[in-house]
Amino acid sequence: MTKIIPQPGIMEIAPYQGGASHVEGMTNVVKLSSNENPFGPSEAAKEAFRKAAYELHRYPSTDHAGLRAAIGEVHGLDPERIVCGVGSDEIISFLCQSYAGPGDEVIHTEHGFAMYRISTLANGATPVEVRERERVTDVDAILAACNENTRLVFIANPNNPTGTMVGEADLARLAGNLPERALLVIDGAYGEYVEGYDSGASLVEARENVVMTRTFSKLYGLGGLRVGWGYGPQHVVDVLNRVRGPFNLSHAALVTAEAAVRDTDWAAKCRDDNTRMRAWLAEALAGYGVASDTSTGNFILARFADRAEAEACDAHLQSEGLIVRRVAGYNLPHCLRITVGDEPSCRRVAHAIGQFMGRAR
Repeated sequence: MTKIIPQPGIMEIAPYQGGASHVEGMTNVVKLSSNENPFGPSEAAKEAFRKAAYELHRYPSTDHAGLRAAIGEVHGLDPERIVCGVGSDEIISFLCQSYAGPGDEVIHTEHGFAMYRISTLANGATPVEVRERERVTDVDAILAACNENTRLVFIANPNNPTGTMVGEADLARLAGNLPERALLVIDGAYGEYVEGYDSGASLVEARENVVMTRTFSKLYGLGGLRVGWGYGPQHVVDVLNRVRGPFNLSHAALVTAEAAVRDTDWAAKCRDDNTRMRAWLAEALAGYGVASDTSTGNFILARFADRAEAEACDAHLQSEGLIVRRVAGYNLPHCLRITVGDEPSCRRVAHAIGQFMGRAR
């Protein structure tokens, strides 16, 4: 029997399951399982990517100065306090690698993003799952779960897959009452879909124990390039840059993301279209007896009577060439997460669910 074993915690990790992208035997499918922007990246971003082909033989920037400057300019942030990663997933991994280890605890909510638990276990720390209140983050429950071993608290706001969020006053109260050695991490992957919301940036600037993470995979339509970033106190960013690989982002990813963040007109159009179709889809599903919470992301969490009905509906949608996301792994077995697509896709999925509910009830 081999004596070669991995570090503690790693074998407790259930590998992350991404949204499905195909249906067996079908070619004309609509993918609404991964919260992708149905309109893709802007023309400016695509042109930047095309031009990057001429630089494939060159190593990329190690300091990401151009992208950090663009992010800082567009969002009104200090570029020196920005760190870039391979999606916001890598920033999450850096945080766990830097601040959590054996004997430490990392808090996440019961319907929170799976990577919080995965990155915690990968670094030998203990994940602590805290209950939500009707699929909304419960600040009081989180504070009750904190102790002298708490090192990180992850909050997705808006949350995936519920689509719900808590107010800035609650986040400030949470940050102000954490143990002295704990960091609050506000995951703002879907923050751009909320008009006027800074995803926690102002709280980062007001405190020394708050970090914000963001991504280019959602609103900016760059999921295939894997670009994310974090904004935090200088002492945290300095630590994260020490564990970050010097060439973690390619030149193509860097210049494309820079062009994407500067194209504010395209971002606004995508946000407005999402807001319009999200409201339409939620109302349409409610008309068929399928409830959902008010979503602030680019998806709807559709709630069914039980797990059997949710899975039967998913099977029906697949038979119609529609791929959505089962979320039993997020403690929501009776739900399906449906990405807000373009108008034809939304109408098609709503019609198919209406057909199913007409037969199911």
